Amino acid sequence: MSIFEIRQMTNGAILWTGSACDATSALDAMAREAGYVDFASLPEDIRAADPVARPID
Repeated sequence: MSIFEIRQMTNGAILWTGSACDATSALDAMAREAGYVDFASLPEDIRAADPVARPID
């Protein structure tokens, strides 16, 4: 596993930091911590802000 940071590309805000196997898993983990089933379940306005997961380790 790697450490990922998810940033909102529209304003650079860090939305989540944690461990995951890959970028897709990181986005899903962020959504689960926010109370959603997965990234696809997040509200459209959050997904439209173009969050991007990047490894930081």
